[in-house]
Amino acid sequence: MEVFGYLASALIGLSLGLIGGGGSILTVPVLVYLFGIPPLQATSYSLFIVGATSLIGSVNNVRNGSVNLKAAFSFGLASVITVFFTRRLLLPAISSKIFQIAGFVVTIPFLTMILFGMLMLAASVGMIGDKTLAEKECSDCVKFFKLLGYGIGIGLITGLLGAGGGFLLIPALMFLIKLPMKKAVGTSLVIIAMNSLFGFVGDLGHFTIRWIFLLSLTMIAVAGIAVGTRLSKGIPAGKLKKGFGWFVLLMGSYIILKEISEFIVV
Repeated sequence: MEVFGYLASALIGLSLGLIGGGGSILTVPVLVYLFGIPPLQATSYSLFIVGATSLIGSVNNVRNGSVNLKAAFSFGLASVITVFFTRRLLLPAISSKIFQIAGFVVTIPFLTMILFGMLMLAASVGMIGDKTLAEKECSDCVKFFKLLGYGIGIGLITGLLGAGGGFLLIPALMFLIKLPMKKAVGTSLVIIAMNSLFGFVGDLGHFTIRWIFLLSLTMIAVAGIAVGTRLSKGIPAGKLKKGFGWFVLLMGSYIILKEISEFIVV
């Protein structure tokens, strides 16, 4: 199974390079189901892998002018603060057994994977549908509070589930800040890198980190993003995004069905 895990790690980076997001949502399932990492620790490892991979992928985007740095830091500030305190203070304070229903105990690992499956379903709908939304004209003040709300929401998702949130970031950057698609993709990678790495820093001391294993997966994902960035110049992004969306839909459905079936059996 670990062989498939290493191949999937390359796919994570490949998708980040090709479509600027989405790959990070595969990291936790890969770590849990292919490497046997406990869900909470998997979210921590995911933050590092996604953060480091996105940071390296962002360097080329900054060089070629595909990143709006002002938008990245202004938009990312609220999410960075939220994800840090979510990992540092909120998660350690939550009991491992959250509540009980008709004799069934709902634990953090179970709830983490169910929420992750639901997140994957939501992300897949956005990738497959690829609908363009019209943003109404609004004042700078309203835009500021919208950005603040998006930043906090994405920070919570990243902090709780270890996912970068690129499928939410790109539309927000396009519709609220009016960035063109290419710059929205490049800017989202910078924000994902900041969120994920600050979230991982918030985890330090909470988990035992297997650094050699973690760095190995990260290097494979980095190689994937380098290949993906090169391939992106010759492959239609729309078709690729939809195909990847169907894959994420199947994965999300599998995770939810698997976790519920095991929960009922137990």
